[in-house]
Amino acid sequence: MVKRQLPRWSELRPLLRVKPPQFNPTERRLSAAHSIADLRAIARRRTPRAVFDYTDGAAEAEISLRRARQAFRNVEFHPSVLRDVSTVDTTTTVLGRPSALPFSFAPTGFTRMMHTAGEAAVARVAERAGIPYALSTMGTTSIEDLAAEAPGARKWFQLYLWKDREASRSLVQRAQDAGYEALVLTVDTPVGGARLRDARNGLTIPPELTLRTVLDGAMHPSWWFNLLTTEPLTFASFHHWSSTAHDLINTMFDPSLNYADLEWLRELWQGPLVVKGIQNPDDARRVVELGADGVVLSNHGGRQLDRAPTMLELLPAVREAVGDRAEVLLDTGITSGADVVAAIALGADSCLVGRAYLYGLMAGGERGVQRAVDILRSEVVRTLQLLGVRAVSELDRTHATLRR
Repeated sequence: MVKRQLPRWSELRPLLRVKPPQFNPTERRLSAAHSIADLRAIARRRTPRAVFDYTDGAAEAEISLRRARQAFRNVEFHPSVLRDVSTVDTTTTVLGRPSALPFSFAPTGFTRMMHTAGEAAVARVAERAGIPYALSTMGTTSIEDLAAEAPGARKWFQLYLWKDREASRSLVQRAQDAGYEALVLTVDTPVGGARLRDARNGLTIPPELTLRTVLDGAMHPSWWFNLLTTEPLTFASFHHWSSTAHDLINTMFDPSLNYADLEWLRELWQGPLVVKGIQNPDDARRVVELGADGVVLSNHGGRQLDRAPTMLELLPAVREAVGDRAEVLLDTGITSGADVVAAIALGADSCLVGRAYLYGLMAGGERGVQRAVDILRSEVVRTLQLLGVRAVSELDRTHATLRR
C-alpha cells in the first residue's frame, strides 16, 4: 500500500517556477530554438514557400545534399576521458589570421530576399563573433555598403566570373579598394543546376506579385510588408534582374572559365585567393600550384551537379594532395557544431556554413543569425569537452572516423 497525503504549501512553493513573460515576439521565437533544425522550422513558418525552398532546396533529386548530411551522421567520435576540459579554446587560424571559431559565413545569393536585413545583418554578427564573412557576387548589398556596415569584420568577396571580363575586373578592384581581405573564386557553376523546387514554385528575383504569391503572402504578411516597404533589392555586382536565378546564371556566368582565368586573377588580386567548388584531388593540387592559398571542398550545397562527390568523404584525399601548401576548407551538409568538429578532425582547416545562418536570418533577422552562431558555438564547445579535447588545434584523425 502506498501511503498518500495532501501536499503542504511549503512543499509546493519551491516547485513553482513562473517564467517572466517575453513581450518581444522575435526574442520569444528565438528563445525556443535550441538547434539549427529548430531555426529551420521557425524559418519555414515565417517565410513564403518559394523563398524558403530557394534556401532549403538543392538540385534535381537532392541526392547530393542528403548524402552530405548522411556522411556527417556516419561520423563516429572517439572520446578520451579524465582530461581537464573546464575551458576549451575554439580559436583557429583561417587564411593566416585568427578566427574566434572554426567556421566562417559562406557567401549566399539574394540574401535580402530571405530577410530585409540581409547581408549587413550577417556581417555585423560575423564582426561580433570574430569570424570571416564572404559577400557573394549575387549578394543584395553592394561591396561598399557592406564594408561601411561592418568596418571591423573580416570580409571576403566571392566572385563568379562574368562573360564580361572588364566587369569582373571592376568587381575585384572594388573589393580591393574597399578593404576586403580575400577573394573567393567559385568554379562549380559553369551553368545553373536544375533546382526543381524553384522551377515548380515559379521563383523569380525579385519575387513577383502573382495570384500564387499574393495568396502565400496572406500567410506571411510580415515578410511581404518588409519587402514592399524597404529599399528594392539591389545587387553587389549589377543593378537589376527580373527573371529566374537559373536564367541569370546562364545569361551572365562564363562557362569558358579555365585555369588561365585563375592565373589572371592571381596576378590581379593582391591578397589571399581561395578557390571554391573543388571536387577532386587533382583539381585541388592544380589550383594550389597556380597560386591558390586555399581550396573549399564544396558541391555548392548540393545545388549544382546532383550525385556529386560527398565532401567529407573526399576530404582525406584532398588533404593528402594539398598537404600544408594551402588551407582546406569544407562546406555542404553542415547543420551543427559537432559537424564542424568532425570535419576538422578528419583533415579540414575550417568550415563554411550557409544554410545554418540563413535559417536564423529568416527566423529573426540579425538576432536570428546571432542565435545560429550561439547554437553552433555551444555545440562546438560541448563536443570538444565530451571528446576530451581542450582546443580546436588538438583535433586530428584519432578523434573521428567515418562509419561505412
